[in-house]
Amino acid sequence: MNVVEVSNRTSKKAFHDVGRILYKNDPVWVCPLDKEVEAIFDPWKNVYFKHGEVTRWVLYDDKDRLIGRVAAFIDHNMAYKQDQPTGGMGFFECINDRKAAFILFDTARDLLKDRGMEAMDGPVNFGEPDKYWGLLVDGFTQPCYEIAYNHPYYKDLFEAYGFQTYYNQEGFHLDLTKELPHKFKKIAEWVAKKPGYSFRHFEWKYAEKFIADFAEVFNIAWASFKEHFEPLEPAYIKKTIQKARVIIEEEFIWIAYHNDRPIAIYLMYPDVNQILAKLNGKLSLPAMIKFLYLKKKRTMTRARGVLMGVIPKFQNLGIESAMALHVADAMAKKPHYTEVEFSWVGDFNPRMRKIWFEIGAVPAKKYKTYRYLFDRSKPFKRYPIPE
Repeated sequence: MNVVEVSNRTSKKAFHDVGRILYKNDPVWVCPLDKEVEAIFDPWKNVYFKHGEVTRWVLYDDKDRLIGRVAAFIDHNMAYKQDQPTGGMGFFECINDRKAAFILFDTARDLLKDRGMEAMDGPVNFGEPDKYWGLLVDGFTQPCYEIAYNHPYYKDLFEAYGFQTYYNQEGFHLDLTKELPHKFKKIAEWVAKKPGYSFRHFEWKYAEKFIADFAEVFNIAWASFKEHFEPLEPAYIKKTIQKARVIIEEEFIWIAYHNDRPIAIYLMYPDVNQILAKLNGKLSLPAMIKFLYLKKKRTMTRARGVLMGVIPKFQNLGIESAMALHVADAMAKKPHYTEVEFSWVGDFNPRMRKIWFEIGAVPAKKYKTYRYLFDRSKPFKRYPIPE
């Protein structure tokens, strides 16, 4: 077997082709757009290169056939917030062969070790954790846009190598054809009418202010997750929203205010994977025409809930419920949407998990984020779960 570092046009193409080869006969897999995955590895497009680095490889068998790939990351802002300097590995794909998988894991480990790391988390993304993060271990249905999907046997490959569960994640499903629970609606309506509160959805004409307010809430609300928290830059949000402009529904993105101060956020967008499933990762001119046609035909009937956050001072006051009610009312005006998938909620965030249950959502998918300690004699510590 031969590991080749991705360094030119040929090896970049091979990196993207691995998925098309391994999932050729999988009717559920959705091929991500090559250019969007490639942007993650582009210093001019990914703001994480300001404080990080990445290397990636493809794996060939003895007959020069593509059989795997992997990437290794170091986010210098985050690596030293752990119990030990910790890098990341991700975009792992491999045939069902332990020898091949272990070669890829070893390659990522060795590079990270050479750069001073003592552990690696995986599979993770070189960017925000709402994209390509975690290993799917249950619920092998069509993935939402930018959400992890993999063969079931990957779990065995990771655990046989020695990866241990750092935390578990769940994707929740909400059936929009059903009424919201009466108790939930009653509480949400009461909170929404309280003096001082207001709820506003995104509008392109006020994008700059909205982005600034969104970043402010995010950076306060997520600061408690110290080991994995990194301040969200407005530039990153702006780039993400601009990238998704063709599909964004203004009424799917909300901010709650108290006396005009932003206190809570909610981000959701149509699940573009329902269209990308028909494009095989390419966005040529004919594919773009097909994309716009399918969008107009309302092919997207599912939305992906990306995140919800409330600053600590206003938590446990029902703000999440009021926000969800506004989102539900907005979606009621778009009846072609019949479901929402909230991806994902970590087991270290029981409060958010409780909220989705109260709304009437049910766990539909399970993921794991693993950690591998390079010193195999060192005791393993799981990500803490609040009491």
